[in-house]
Amino acid sequence: MSRDHIRFGLLLEPTGNAVNGWIDPATPRGAAVDFGLISKIVDIVEAAKFSFVFVADSVSVEPGAKPYYLNRFEPISLLGALAVQTKDIGLVATMSASYTDPYTVARQIASIDLLSGGRAGINVVTSAWESSAANFSDAPLLPHDERYARADEYVRVMQGLWDSYEDDAFVEDPATRVYLDESKQHRLDFTGDYFSVRGPLNIQRSPQGHPVIFQAGSSPTGRAFASTHAEAIFAKNNTFEGAAEYYGDVKRLVGEAGRDPDLTKIFMGAHVVVAPTRAEAEDKFERILSYTDDAEALKWLSFFYDYADLSGYDLDGPFPDLSHLGANHMQGISKSWSDLAKRDNLTLRQVARIAATPREDFFGTPEEVADALEHWYRDGAADGFLLNPWLQTSGLEDFVSLVLPELRRRGLYPDEYAGGTLRENLGLPYVPNRHTVARGAR
Repeated sequence: MSRDHIRFGLLLEPTGNAVNGWIDPATPRGAAVDFGLISKIVDIVEAAKFSFVFVADSVSVEPGAKPYYLNRFEPISLLGALAVQTKDIGLVATMSASYTDPYTVARQIASIDLLSGGRAGINVVTSAWESSAANFSDAPLLPHDERYARADEYVRVMQGLWDSYEDDAFVEDPATRVYLDESKQHRLDFTGDYFSVRGPLNIQRSPQGHPVIFQAGSSPTGRAFASTHAEAIFAKNNTFEGAAEYYGDVKRLVGEAGRDPDLTKIFMGAHVVVAPTRAEAEDKFERILSYTDDAEALKWLSFFYDYADLSGYDLDGPFPDLSHLGANHMQGISKSWSDLAKRDNLTLRQVARIAATPREDFFGTPEEVADALEHWYRDGAADGFLLNPWLQTSGLEDFVSLVLPELRRRGLYPDEYAGGTLRENLGLPYVPNRHTVARGAR
């Protein structure tokens, strides 16, 4: 399928992706749950022809979390509201495979898909903290690899349920008094180690066949899961070299799994700082940095290490050995910070500052930012980018007004949407019903 241009998604965080973006004078109080503001943000990216907006989520929260994590809408409810106010942009929500039921979620996402005319996607995560388990009757947090084994069944159940009805199953013929062709309704009868699901689902298929499966995982097990199931992947690396390694490895794994690597789209997270001049970009970044002090940056770094208290370590000493933390949680990301510190001989203070507010390649004038995006896209580090503006509204407006025209001038960004479904706008094919395919093969 098409890899003819860069695609963008937006991480929807009304208070901004900066740890304390809410402090910025341009961010209204109550922004986190201000649906009017959220609607404005989504209108901006839909007019700019972004492929999707993404609502991240967690099923627990800690006092040290970023402010936006402390106060936000449940994603399915939010996407339901956005589905009826938008026309073209994709709508992607995070759901936990560890603490939700695949039948219920398959039904919810299928409903969003129909409400939006085929624009839904689901980001399947495994949930990494004991605090999440404590919110579900103290069900134990499964070991890292076992969480992915459960997620594997979870995705297979959802995909099977989305094929409960063939495309022409609902006849609705008053003359014959036939509403449903029962031969085209199919039970799932799935039995696995974690789930037993009879089916069928009680909702028809969408215009794109199945909602799009997204995934984010950088550990070896996470990469293997992505290579088997993901049609789009969220990844994060602060260097081109690291991003290219991830991109190449995952594309290789997808091919080894018997799938077309071109049909798994990798979206690298991008914190863009852009201004008409380099000096203005520097000033803007310094202002963003000023919103987070060392203690707050350290608290954010602890997010990747089981929310451990890191305040007892020497901020200006060598980065401590934290290998005993994060092994059953965010393996890939916690290891990446430790590896960065070792490689560049960084202190704990420096790593915390980088983790809280990294300065990335996507920095400077519109031409400089476009150069970096084009380099990552053309030279094997990304199929597209998940934009994470430090300051959601102003940073987003700067990107749309300054960078997108330059990308369009280079022929790297479209003027219109490719089609009406999320799959069409990601360059992914329609998913045929497995039972229809099997009947045709007989």
